[in-house]
Amino acid sequence: MESRQYDVIVIGGGHAGAEAAWAAANVGARVALVTLDPTKIGVMSCNPAIGGLAKGQIVREIDAMGGLMGLATDATGIMFKTLNTSRGAAVHGPRAQCDKHAYAETVRRMLESREEITIIAGSVERIVVEEGRVVGVEVRESAKAPNGQSAKEERRDSYLWPFGDLEFGHLHAPSVVLTTGTFMRGLMHEGESQTPGGRVGEAPSVGISAALREMSFELGRLKTGTPPRLKRGTIDWESLDPQRGDDPPTPFSEMTGGGVECGIWNVECRCGARTFHIPHSTFPPLPQVECRITSTNAGIHALIRDNIHRAPMYNGQVESAGPRYCPSIEDKVVRFADRESHHVFLEPESHRDDSVYCNGISTSLPRDVQERIVRGMPGCERAEIIKCGYAVEYDMVRPHQIDATCMTKRFEGLFLAGQINGTSGYEEAAGQGLLAGLNAARFAAGMEPVTLGRDQAYIGVMMDDLVTRTPVEPYRMFTSRAEHRLLLRADNAPDRLTELAHGWGLVCARRQRLFNARAATLAEIDGLIERTRIDGAPLRELVKRPGFSVDDLAAALGSRWPRRVLTSALAERQYAGYITRQQAEIRRQTEMERRRIPQSVSYEQVQGLRREAREALTRFRPATFGQAGRLEGVTPADLSLVLVAMRRGAGAQ
Repeated sequence: MESRQYDVIVIGGGHAGAEAAWAAANVGARVALVTLDPTKIGVMSCNPAIGGLAKGQIVREIDAMGGLMGLATDATGIMFKTLNTSRGAAVHGPRAQCDKHAYAETVRRMLESREEITIIAGSVERIVVEEGRVVGVEVRESAKAPNGQSAKEERRDSYLWPFGDLEFGHLHAPSVVLTTGTFMRGLMHEGESQTPGGRVGEAPSVGISAALREMSFELGRLKTGTPPRLKRGTIDWESLDPQRGDDPPTPFSEMTGGGVECGIWNVECRCGARTFHIPHSTFPPLPQVECRITSTNAGIHALIRDNIHRAPMYNGQVESAGPRYCPSIEDKVVRFADRESHHVFLEPESHRDDSVYCNGISTSLPRDVQERIVRGMPGCERAEIIKCGYAVEYDMVRPHQIDATCMTKRFEGLFLAGQINGTSGYEEAAGQGLLAGLNAARFAAGMEPVTLGRDQAYIGVMMDDLVTRTPVEPYRMFTSRAEHRLLLRADNAPDRLTELAHGWGLVCARRQRLFNARAATLAEIDGLIERTRIDGAPLRELVKRPGFSVDDLAAALGSRWPRRVLTSALAERQYAGYITRQQAEIRRQTEMERRRIPQSVSYEQVQGLRREAREALTRFRPATFGQAGRLEGVTPADLSLVLVAMRRGAGAQ
């Protein structure tokens, strides 16, 4: 078999894989991105939307650390809307409906523009390990080329297959990032019909699942789902209430200007070997759309109850757990039996086709039932289904087997990111991908891994949750999961993370210059707030009053200041007292939170440790006392016993 040498191999071209490859390339690693079909890189399998409550904060964090999701969203968004604006800035959720075709194309173009990234069409059949360390993968040639021909018939594109006429090849690297999404032994359900696959028309990945079992990983099984897509021309669109985006819209990326002709948005970065270019001079570059709202009703609910025996989740066909916080319409009808209706948002998926996403009726009922559900909704009496909803079951690796760097505890150099860790959502996957790609590149270079704390980022909250709890359902981020959410706002993501990321080598020179300019502007605005008086009253006191808005601040200081920076300046003032107390609490907790527990500690030998605590600590092998304290079944008294044992030399560093 022929071989190729890289620093990092990324398996999978979804949102986790794209960010992993991008991050690894940002720090100078040579990356092989292996995916079954390169034309499906960046595909939005479910709702073509990015962001939302808590998820929007993650996207802003990804952007602050040099990731690609925010840039791709700004380039392809067709409706931008900040959610939860009736509440404080800490829980605002930026969201964008994207053109699904343009989004995937943009992500693929960005990855292809990087000299450090080689895209290979193939299926990884085995992860090669020597003496407990990853050394590469065995890959089989993909059956499909981007133009639909077999890979053997078409090799004009250099990323297709680097091994000539061989069916198998070896890729060598000290780091491998596994981001298989819903493809590991993926099985799709539509009524009684079952089809192997991770997405419609795409085969599952079977070999890698078997390989992980052979490597003694503990696997689990989860389920997710998607709603039907409708043909817009068959919907009575104008009869339904509109849902409009923000005017002006707020972009996700700090590299994106706002609302008018802006050179900043004509993004071109040339930092060392990295170059990418998004050719737009205005934001937003695509025409904006409106969504519509309809609803289910008592008649639809009765129809679902009458056919519940045909639903895979209720007839025993599906045994794995689905997302409790994004339930199917079958689940809603059963769990909320007193509700007579549920909102359904009709969201256009692209300017290039007539497809409308039915947000709110995820289902795996048979097609005939789905058609009756759809046509029972107001405005949809003659609606045609383009693609039915379905459920998909897939294998995941129980995440107590990784640490907060995304590296597995069993094998050095093997990193997991995305739905393979039991999460749900593009944003959660992308956040893990960025961290995994960064740490994979650092591991390959012989550098220490990095982590994000719960007080630093929503990504840090997510990683800590994953390594201290085994998901029994797909994990979804919420603002309520973050105890320090006043510090982890969407507006201040650059202030929290960009300098940190610059130190890790993730952030290019242009982004760093923009951040420096932002910091200087924030300082200038803060000084003006201190000095300015309005009708004799100091502005520093006025900004604390309920209802004082960014528009009020702009009126007081003048319109020349960037709105995003004004938003951060105002939020810092309004939350100042709470932030001071929260930061003091963080300082008190930091010593024990980040105090490391050597992996060599034998909990069996810790005298007096309760059985429940011993089992939890042995299973999860927490890296710090903070993580240990969040394990179910572990008490402060248990941690005291572990600390005493360490001081006596039982595994102490």
